[in-house]
Amino acid sequence: MPKAISNTSPLLYLHRIDQSIWLSFLFDEIWVPQAVIHELNIGKQKGYDVPNPLLWDFTTIVDPKYIPPEWAALNLGPGEVAAMSLALENPQHVVLLDDQLARRSAQAAGLDVWGTLKIMLEIKKRGHIPKIQPYVHLLREAGMWISDAIYTRILNLAGE
Repeated sequence: MPKAISNTSPLLYLHRIDQSIWLSFLFDEIWVPQAVIHELNIGKQKGYDVPNPLLWDFTTIVDPKYIPPEWAALNLGPGEVAAMSLALENPQHVVLLDDQLARRSAQAAGLDVWGTLKIMLEIKKRGHIPKIQPYVHLLREAGMWISDAIYTRILNLAGE
């Protein structure tokens, strides 16, 4: 199985639908930059229900050695920039991102990018769940913005 590098949002949304374990079904290891842990801790301090990736046996804290100035200048959060930078240093890893600008920037750099919805498609494809529709609905309820067009496209890709 491959390894992945995660930004905050995939960890958060999978936690909110009680499916963080899916990451261990798809990846041998998830690298999480300290900036992501910091973002999650800020959320926890504000009273939000957030995961603690330090408690999972499939996660390791790894920081990038270098952050490209052009990425630092983008209107992205520190977790996204750190995850993308780490993936640039380790292009054999999948980078987990949901933000559209982050995804486009990472893809333009030639990185293998998955979002939370791609994770769901892979989980269904591998037989861990029979349908993704209930989980996509839960993601919407958990606060993930999913347009009607994307909702329909994901269900079509899943054969639902």
